[in-house]
Amino acid sequence: MALPFTLHTKLSISTTSVRLFYVPIISPRASHKPFEVNASTLRLRGLSLSLVSDKRLSHCGSISSSTTRVSMATKGEVKKEVFESAEDLAVSLAKYTAQLSDKFCKERGAFSVVLSGGSLINSLRKLVEPPYIDSIEWSKWHIFWADERVVPKDHEDSNYKLAYDGFLSKVPILPGNVYAINDALSAEGAAEDYETCLRHLVKSNVVDISAASGFPKFDLQLLGMGPDGHVASLFPGHPLLKENEKWVTYIKDSPKPPPERITFTFPVINSSAYIALVVNGANKAGAVQNALGNSQNSEKLPVAMVSPEGELAWFLDTAAASKL
Repeated sequence: MALPFTLHTKLSISTTSVRLFYVPIISPRASHKPFEVNASTLRLRGLSLSLVSDKRLSHCGSISSSTTRVSMATKGEVKKEVFESAEDLAVSLAKYTAQLSDKFCKERGAFSVVLSGGSLINSLRKLVEPPYIDSIEWSKWHIFWADERVVPKDHEDSNYKLAYDGFLSKVPILPGNVYAINDALSAEGAAEDYETCLRHLVKSNVVDISAASGFPKFDLQLLGMGPDGHVASLFPGHPLLKENEKWVTYIKDSPKPPPERITFTFPVINSSAYIALVVNGANKAGAVQNALGNSQNSEKLPVAMVSPEGELAWFLDTAAASKL
């Protein structure tokens, strides 16, 4: 049964002390509706749906592990590829992502993927085409966001809307495996809520945990970069660059509008197994040079602080790499 509304919240079931988190993939234009939950049913304006039988709901259930083991990338390994066209970049990024999907689905029965905003979503367009649309185990994907603007999901600034329109609505990822923020909360509340959700998902093995850092270890983070060198919503010179305890934090003074956002912290970003940094455009060449080349700028930009436990792969077009 298709639900004509967006479900996105944190549920606390007192009779069982189980907290559920879910956000079905439906149109971001759907509006929030008030609802109440008891231990057995979800009720919304007279509609009763079984929490057990409704498979559209994402909850913090366990993911079974496979005995298959695939070798990890060498710690601190950095790869750089430069592409003549946006089309070539998109083709290579799709192949890279699909290979990692196969690896982690075989290794642990799930694939945790972190998205960001900007031009990244357009660079994922080849994944919605053959052969990937038919060969990837989409049911094992779990989608997260490295940062999000605290705006309604149908707002033009929403990273969720961007991802839904350009990618999520075109692939058969289970609706309950998409974890968006609760945009009904304040920036601080949304950050706390998202971190709480992540902690439950780590406990249930949906998301791995880093033995080295104790922070969540996502299988793949797909990150973009701004012309100023910011990643996620971690901006040059901002105090949040030094946050080393929280998993998710918030910002109310973003130098780029909208001002209120939530963001992963660097310990979470850098605990990843794989990170793909996807960068297009001549206006980003200076920041790329700062991170990869011999820049005269003594300031270390946020993008230069990206250093995952496993592999960092740069996907650059010729314009972005023009100063290397």
